[in-house]
Amino acid sequence: MDSTSTSFETLLARIEARSAVAGVIGLGYVGLPLAVAIAAAGFAVIGFDIDPDKVDRLNEGRSYIESVPDAALAGAREAGRFRASADFSELSGCDTIVICVPTPLTRHREPDLTFIETTARCIAAHLRPGQLVVLESTTYPGTTDGVVRPILEGTRLVCGTDFFVGFSPEREDPGNRDFHVSTIPKVVAGDGAQASRLMQALYGAVVDRLVPVSSTATAEAVKLTENIFRSVNIALVNELKLVYEAMGIDIWEVIEAAKSKPFGYMPFYPGPGLGGHCVPIDPFYLTWKAREFEMPTRFIELAGEINSAMPRHVVSRLADALDRLAGKALSRSRILVSGLAYKKNVPDIRESPSLRLIELIEERGGAAEFHDPFVAVIPPTREHRPLQGRRSHAIDTDALKGFDAVLIATDHDQVDYPLIGREARLVVDTRNALGRRGIDGPHIVKA
Repeated sequence: MDSTSTSFETLLARIEARSAVAGVIGLGYVGLPLAVAIAAAGFAVIGFDIDPDKVDRLNEGRSYIESVPDAALAGAREAGRFRASADFSELSGCDTIVICVPTPLTRHREPDLTFIETTARCIAAHLRPGQLVVLESTTYPGTTDGVVRPILEGTRLVCGTDFFVGFSPEREDPGNRDFHVSTIPKVVAGDGAQASRLMQALYGAVVDRLVPVSSTATAEAVKLTENIFRSVNIALVNELKLVYEAMGIDIWEVIEAAKSKPFGYMPFYPGPGLGGHCVPIDPFYLTWKAREFEMPTRFIELAGEINSAMPRHVVSRLADALDRLAGKALSRSRILVSGLAYKKNVPDIRESPSLRLIELIEERGGAAEFHDPFVAVIPPTREHRPLQGRRSHAIDTDALKGFDAVLIATDHDQVDYPLIGREARLVVDTRNALGRRGIDGPHIVKA
């Protein structure tokens, strides 16, 4: 038996017997739920993170991700199937290694693969024959084969002979309690037939349904396609909102009626802009890569322009409403932004349009504070550093009377909307949070 067969057969046997040790690098919204799911499937898992506070907290049995309850974490730890580590030399003891690190954009809206490249070099320093390395981070087609693989082969170990690589796009949806790692169909691809077999063996033990595709580039394209679909459709309803607004038509009423059609229509909803790590960022990974092939992506780029312009439109509507209904300039007004997270019922503020709304209000001379039951304080961010450390403002009757307007940017269920509708002097609602609850009045403006 040659070395290729030996590495492959040995690793496959260990995965199928669930005696393989799995490493997961990056213990955030993607990595930690995945690590716990792999442990629940019977594998021993080492979770790696560069943040020692996260590592200590996890090893004490305390989770910081809503979709991973302390009980689930404790069960994995007590079974001896999960522990966290900041010692990356332990990667040499892992049979499978999954990369779950961020893929942001640069200031010029181009892909920033720094985290992927740094992680791949770290793995390379401890790479040995008989390992499977999987990328889950969202990226442009060709990253696994053109970036990760060459870094690993810099060790002089040969991909497909000594070690194997694959790609499986993450599909986490923070705050969605209807689905979790094991119940979301998993797209998988390997670099070569043997890598594909290993990918299917590993993820087939963890999730209910696999969706194998022919190449890692195809799998990378699947993730981009999913989020570009959302970006384009959200841009469409945002543009329709502007058009119907000018005509005196309520876009929310239009969507509610349109979605009664049982075929040929899928509802998407307008908002103050896009947030989260996926939808505002992923389309730019494809538009950047498409330039290499001299292919235009006008439709995708237009959607990005429309969505990026929404925070400025909302603040203009806020200024107009203050002038028209309160006789007061935004520059002399105190505004409460309700909801800092990018989506309802989660504490995630990545790329949240609320941060941009606060900045735009203050650029125009207004004073802005926020209320969010899930976000007590604004943490450090790459793009909004001056806002760091600001704390959530409590709301009650007296507090609301101290603001000239409330701007509803995120429709958390825990917010007291009847109180806001009753006591706020002016409400600018970007999510139809009040309308959905039958709360109306001349002081309520949809934007």
